[in-house]
Amino acid sequence: MLQGSCHCGKVRWTLATAPTRATACSCTACRRYGALWAYGILGEDVQITGETRGYLRCDIETHLAFHFCPECGGMVCWLPKAGSESQRCAVNLRMADPDAVAAVPVHRFDGFDTWSSLPDEGRVVGDVWF
Repeated sequence: MLQGSCHCGKVRWTLATAPTRATACSCTACRRYGALWAYGILGEDVQITGETRGYLRCDIETHLAFHFCPECGGMVCWLPKAGSESQRCAVNLRMADPDAVAAVPVHRFDGFDTWSSLPDEGRVVGDVWF
């Protein structure tokens, strides 16, 4: 099990199993948030506690909303937008203890231009933490 929390601790997430990779996406939102995403199914292998506020991009057709802590502003996760049938979500691994995720391989994804995976560089979260 892996856990993370926002800076003030009012929002927390739990992954039932350790992630096999962390996604670094280059889309206009993710690169600004600096998040490293780990995926799961909300209510099954991902639990989120505490109140969040969501930001739903309105400039593109999207099926997800970025959620942050309303107290400290920490980017917690992205969740399916209201009314979506999918429960796939992602939590921000930068909210976990650095030692707990340091060895997780980083998967780079070009969400800005080609919407495709980029070549593996062999890097792990510990290589890109700062």
